[in-house]
Amino acid sequence: CPLGPALLFVKTSQGREEGRRFYACSACRDRKDCNFFQWEDEKVSEARLAAREEYNRNHQPSFTHRQNVERYKNFVLLPLSKRRFCQECQQLLLPVEWEKHSDHQFLCDVSSAQLKSPSQLLYPLENKKTNAQYLFADRSCQFLLNLIIDLGFRRVLSVGTPRLHEMIQSKASLEEDFRVRSLLLDIDFRYSQFYTEDEFCHYNMFNHYFFGGEAAHETCRKFLNQDNDERVIMVTDPPFGGLVEALASSFKKLMAMWKETEKEGRNNQEMPMFWIFPYFFESRILEFFPSFSMMDYQVDYDNHALYKHGKTGRRQSPVRIFTNLTPSMIVLPVEEGYRFCAVCQRYVSSGNQHCEICNSCTSKDGRRWKHCALCKKCVKPSWFHCSNCNCCALQNHTCEKTGAGCYVCGKAGHKRSTCPSLSSA
Repeated sequence: CPLGPALLFVKTSQGREEGRRFYACSACRDRKDCNFFQWEDEKVSEARLAAREEYNRNHQPSFTHRQNVERYKNFVLLPLSKRRFCQECQQLLLPVEWEKHSDHQFLCDVSSAQLKSPSQLLYPLENKKTNAQYLFADRSCQFLLNLIIDLGFRRVLSVGTPRLHEMIQSKASLEEDFRVRSLLLDIDFRYSQFYTEDEFCHYNMFNHYFFGGEAAHETCRKFLNQDNDERVIMVTDPPFGGLVEALASSFKKLMAMWKETEKEGRNNQEMPMFWIFPYFFESRILEFFPSFSMMDYQVDYDNHALYKHGKTGRRQSPVRIFTNLTPSMIVLPVEEGYRFCAVCQRYVSSGNQHCEICNSCTSKDGRRWKHCALCKKCVKPSWFHCSNCNCCALQNHTCEKTGAGCYVCGKAGHKRSTCPSLSSA
């Protein structure tokens, strides 16, 4: 489809172990965004294949990355009064193109500072499953960059983190002694208007697809091939509605690229990584990356109403940093309410009290959790033990025993995601 190779899914029916397999778009869960669909065992006619190729061709960007780089060079040579940005087409305009966009909304007098901050110039794409451009607030972005520098990293593979990449690029152009470099991999091709082919690769993180082909793949490989002991870290902030399994598969391939660049000494090592994702995906992430642990730091976003730092209770940002680095190395700011737990050997939220029974700081959401002797674990303060479900839940919940069983096999006691039939298949 226009977003690269499709993924293979399975359509299940309740009570039946086997489902029918089909291909669909790797990035778009909504058919309105991409209507690609094909049963795995379906015979596709030549006419339909030709129509699909034609459709894919028609859904490619107007300009190539190289053309956009040349256009940018011409754009910055224009006097301020002739620098226009079409807000409707999200495109930098050269004077010869003005007439074609005459009935569109313009942004005039685009300054050099605005060109260095494209994430503020472009409209965020807020489809939560495909693009979900909820952009880091300055507080979180600055914290991440300071942490990266303090840990001794000099190269950042920015996968879906345009604002972090932008901050690094901006500092590198303004500060002579700033040594950190960044390569942005992002599905949003609009960024090709502002960055060269060495600074940006059009990339789909759901299927590890480089739209620029072998040349873009080589750009990424070269960037990961650290010179002069410049250590590399990957920072990624995927759409929260994305499939963890597909993301993990792509990230493992990027890690393998990193491992291949070193001649020796990396056999049992993983590329250092920060995966920024909501805390309730912890078990899914650890399933694919057992070496990862979750930090208590709350990541907040400029353009998301709920994901803000400093709110209380359920209003706090649920977004955290998952990393394969040693937790004690991740120093969290004391002035923002974090403290070091000597037993856990990591920084935790001040409300996250150490449980002597679990022997861990167990809270995930910043509130103080309570230990349930029957569940043999700590639970949220608003939860109570239910004798029907034999576990803790909200007081006004619907008991599992009265509900339907697993969607795949129809049996009670587990959900679809943990169905034994599904995992054995």
